[in-house]
Amino acid sequence: MNIQTIIIVGAGQAGASAVLELRAQQYTGQIILIGEESHLPYERPPLSKEAILNPDQCKLEILSADKLAELEVEFIRGQAVLSIDAAQHQLHLQDGRCLQYDKLLLATGGSPRRLPAFDALGKQVYTLRNLEDAHALISVLQPDRRIVLIGGGVIGLELASSARAKGCQVTLLEQGSRLMGRSTPEILADFLYTQHRHHGVDIRLNSQILDCQPQADQILIQLDQAETLLADAVIYGIGIQPNTALAVAAGLKVDAFGAVLVNADVQSSDPDIYAAGDIASQLRDDGVYRRVETWENANLQAAIFARHVMQVAHPKANPAWFWTDQLGVNFQFAGDMGAEEWYVRGEINPATPNPIFILFGIRDRQIVAAITVNAAKEMRHLKKMIQSQQRFATDIHLDLSRELRKLL
Repeated sequence: MNIQTIIIVGAGQAGASAVLELRAQQYTGQIILIGEESHLPYERPPLSKEAILNPDQCKLEILSADKLAELEVEFIRGQAVLSIDAAQHQLHLQDGRCLQYDKLLLATGGSPRRLPAFDALGKQVYTLRNLEDAHALISVLQPDRRIVLIGGGVIGLELASSARAKGCQVTLLEQGSRLMGRSTPEILADFLYTQHRHHGVDIRLNSQILDCQPQADQILIQLDQAETLLADAVIYGIGIQPNTALAVAAGLKVDAFGAVLVNADVQSSDPDIYAAGDIASQLRDDGVYRRVETWENANLQAAIFARHVMQVAHPKANPAWFWTDQLGVNFQFAGDMGAEEWYVRGEINPATPNPIFILFGIRDRQIVAAITVNAAKEMRHLKKMIQSQQRFATDIHLDLSRELRKLL
């Protein structure tokens, strides 16, 4: 097939990365990038941190107007795609335009899962998903304001860190029995709990919200056991819902959670339509479809798309990797967080001003996961250990006198 026009719907991390990779692979045809937001493509990880704490110094932009022009990309922003006609290879835009494509990449990301009872309360309730959300929180997070965060995942904990840095009184409500329950082992969840408590975050695990009501300029939250909280503002982050309405309407196959099913080449059930990033549930090497919400996964799937279109061997997936910065501490995660056993290299002490340690995740005596705490430079060595399924030995891997790079 002679590919003349590639359209990318979604101007976030995956969409922007696909543009760069297509041109890097010498694709010379037309690229149309469509973003529903009015902004140039930007990164989202800083939204809960630098974009709130240092908005004037925070650099979010992935592709500038000059770079888009240099790459000869037609960028349509502030426009929603209303429908896909897969049979005719056409997109219908909000402004009435009809665009023709040869190959189409859907990189539409996700939207916050909603709490309707809180949404109904109005302006004192916030979520965080885009740049406007981050800008709104700058004025919300002010000294001594009582902030209630709902959700003890990465976003909730990063916002707790930012709110404390701005002098807020912070209470965090988590329905589960531990923090970051879906993405971290219990040993690190306990460390995070103690560290945040040490820095003044009031964390309530196993928390059940029974009701919420406006009270003057505040919000009254009723918890179980007749406890109530008063909040100047509520921010919730309880996960995302993949933005797959377009894909579903176009007849693409989706999983039980609404994510687009894609093969190893990120092709959907329509071979000319691909999906990448938060909306894509990809067939993995173990024969299982998984959706991964990370910066790295968005980049990787974008590269797979571009290279498949150009008939170039695509990159092999590294162990799943993500990071978070909280209370001045950098955490990096790689591999399978469901590992059966965890071992500590170094010392876990949440009260230490600058804690440094590594966790090894072990299954059947092989290294299947690793977590670094303020030890980012070691992550590349740990990824290689995971990839090679290196056998774990406590007397070797936990010996601080041995450099990890020399154990490869």
